[in-house]
Amino acid sequence: MSIFKGAGVAIITPFKENGDVNYEKFAEIIENQIQNGTDCIIVCGTTGEAACLTEEEHMAVIKFCVEQVKGRVPVMAGAGSNNTRTAVYLSQESEKVGADAILSVTPYYNKTTQKGLIEHFTEIAESVNIPIVLYSVRSRTGVNVEPETVKYLVENVPNIVGIKEASGSMSQVAKILSICPDVELYSGDDDMTIPMMSLGALGVISVVSNVAPRYVHDMCMKALNGDFAGAATMQLAEVDLVEALFCETNPIPVKEAMNILGLEVGPLRKPLVPMSDKNRERLIRSLESFGLLK
Repeated sequence: MSIFKGAGVAIITPFKENGDVNYEKFAEIIENQIQNGTDCIIVCGTTGEAACLTEEEHMAVIKFCVEQVKGRVPVMAGAGSNNTRTAVYLSQESEKVGADAILSVTPYYNKTTQKGLIEHFTEIAESVNIPIVLYSVRSRTGVNVEPETVKYLVENVPNIVGIKEASGSMSQVAKILSICPDVELYSGDDDMTIPMMSLGALGVISVVSNVAPRYVHDMCMKALNGDFAGAATMQLAEVDLVEALFCETNPIPVKEAMNILGLEVGPLRKPLVPMSDKNRERLIRSLESFGLLK
């Protein structure tokens, strides 16, 4: 049984002006996501600024999310690291606080080999009992999870069940699904959700869902129900919004968008900084055009 099908939100982490995590606001955001049909909460990922959280904050945010969700939808905890021991620790702690699954990103900066990836992910998976979803995002980490590596891990490590595919390559997605049909594959690129689902992806782990959760959920449901023409129409209608939300490094634009929409999610943590005035104006136009800002 898959962890989820449809739209999972790569949820942001709200901060107070003094830089502390804003848990009251986080609870509001989680409730809004659930009320608008989001099928899974992915916490402490890239969009959640996990790289700028201390280990204590990281685990506190995951624990809070699990407790706030109360089992209504699955919670997938971002627990990756470029240090295998740290990734094991975060994964074990995530399981202890009740996460339903782990999202484990490829080790960044040290750029290991495919053999190194196999050993890294296997050690993490063997340290916990909950499902592991690999996260391949070469543009950020400098290393790709090759299709053959995905096949080996899914077939040989029982609780490695899926992959968030953000390589930007439809050819790679097709290769993974062709040689490893049992993999639970999720789009990690909002602009490729429906193309990936047409090949067999189960849904998306979405940044756009932070501002348009119902829309992304409904789009994915159309695809899952076989209405690919309707889903494609919705995918094309969000192209400008997706481009605006990625015109600077994620999550800079999406947090700015949420603040523009009055959600008051607070500042970014450095080294991320507010977006340029020019791109902010572009973002406002896109939000207006999409009907989110009146």
